[in-house]
Amino acid sequence: MPVLSVDLAFRRWCNLGLVVLDRRPPEEPASTSLPLLAAGGGPARNLSSIHCEIVLWNDAGPVDANILAGRLNHLCVTRGIRVLMLDGPQAWKSRTNGLKHARVSERQLNTAAKTGLPGMVKPITYRAFAEFCVDVYDALCRRGWRRFESSEQPVPGAGRVLVESYPHAAWKSLGIKPLPSRRRARVSDLADAFGALRELMPITISRPPNHDQLQAIVGGLPGLALAENNAAGAQIFGKPPHREDGQWREGFIVLPVMPGHVAGLRWVN
Repeated sequence: MPVLSVDLAFRRWCNLGLVVLDRRPPEEPASTSLPLLAAGGGPARNLSSIHCEIVLWNDAGPVDANILAGRLNHLCVTRGIRVLMLDGPQAWKSRTNGLKHARVSERQLNTAAKTGLPGMVKPITYRAFAEFCVDVYDALCRRGWRRFESSEQPVPGAGRVLVESYPHAAWKSLGIKPLPSRRRARVSDLADAFGALRELMPITISRPPNHDQLQAIVGGLPGLALAENNAAGAQIFGKPPHREDGQWREGFIVLPVMPGHVAGLRWVN
């Protein structure tokens, strides 16, 4: 079952990282300009691969949350996608979570930015992006999606779930050095990170990824586990999303598990 992973951005459409991830059986070749490698760097043999199709939207102007939600929903409907990974905060902190400035998931992962009570963030420059992200989640929920709330049956029936990703921690969970920021990342940083990722698992791509697309790839990996109800492919951080004083609060961040590790689809509290 394919998964859509999005590295969110709100200033320019071209800064969105959009990747459709799907598992390919070993007998089905995938077109790519890069060789398919297995763990250890050798050619893949009899392994299913993860194919990453990069989607390009280069519209002019800033990104509108409602328009973006409509386009993401349309893409998912046409591709039969029921798990949508989004790199951005889905909600605000609960008043009763015992933390002063962060959601539980953010404290557990020591995220660089923190989402406090509604309208309050650290650093303050993060506020516009945080509000944009929450608006995207809300706009998608108005279109029939729901925030991921339970590991018992990640994708029940015909349901469609929104799952928060965090690429910086996803790299770490795979034992790979995280990418520098887009402004500081060099081409060699992208090549090194993608090379390290392909040493862990067989991955093919539709085109060489830029910074945002590579972040979407690594952030989207646990979505495949959720879509497949695979109990060995994801780690869950935080507390379930809930309504409080008319606003969504808390929510889970989901990370991949290093191949070969028996971690399980687990809660980390």
